[in-house]
Amino acid sequence: MYNILICDDEKDIVSALSIYLSTENYNIFTACTGQEALEVVAKNDIHLILMDIMMPLMDGITATAKLRETSNIPIILLTAKSEDTDKILGLNMGADDYITKPFNPIEVLARVRSQLRRYTSLGGMTKKPSHLVIGGIDLDDEAKIVTVDGEPISLTPSEYNILKLLMENPGRVFSSAQIYERIWNEDACGSGSVVAVHIRHLREKIEINPSEPRYLKVVWGLGYKIEKEASK
Repeated sequence: MYNILICDDEKDIVSALSIYLSTENYNIFTACTGQEALEVVAKNDIHLILMDIMMPLMDGITATAKLRETSNIPIILLTAKSEDTDKILGLNMGADDYITKPFNPIEVLARVRSQLRRYTSLGGMTKKPSHLVIGGIDLDDEAKIVTVDGEPISLTPSEYNILKLLMENPGRVFSSAQIYERIWNEDACGSGSVVAVHIRHLREKIEINPSEPRYLKVVWGLGYKIEKEASK
């Protein structure tokens, strides 16, 4: 059974959403401020959050940003039609989707199912190790430090997240579109060149000879992977 947190300072909305989602046998948690939402997530195994943007004490965007520091739980923002700027800001802060008030129950259920399906299919519910080592590459996700053969290297957030994704899945080939959608949380249309540039920069930082990489390999026509065992 999935645990869903509904966070909104309007009790009628929380009640309505609880009724809609209970029909699907989801287990419901509630909060009325962003701070309460953080506390619920800290104490419970939450699989998806429906988060209002405008709330007292801590708004939904601030709460989303704080959650994204430690968690990849799907977050669907609840917004008013007049909050277009806030929708964009929320998505940039790491929200996965938004629903505009007043909402249709069928749409709510469809979007919840979609996000849960994506989250589980991509392994989001599986706890991943915080310390990853492949060959001479050592990634400490808690400290956000990467070393290669004992030497620290400086990565941009996108480079770091790409490296982490590939190291969490050694030997698995990811297409440019898959990498883009996972790292940038956007539709991957026309994203190939963006990913290629980041891969090139990443290679320059982790490989002794970027033109003959030991770790980060291209699988022509398919995508990129990190070798399970680095070639010598």
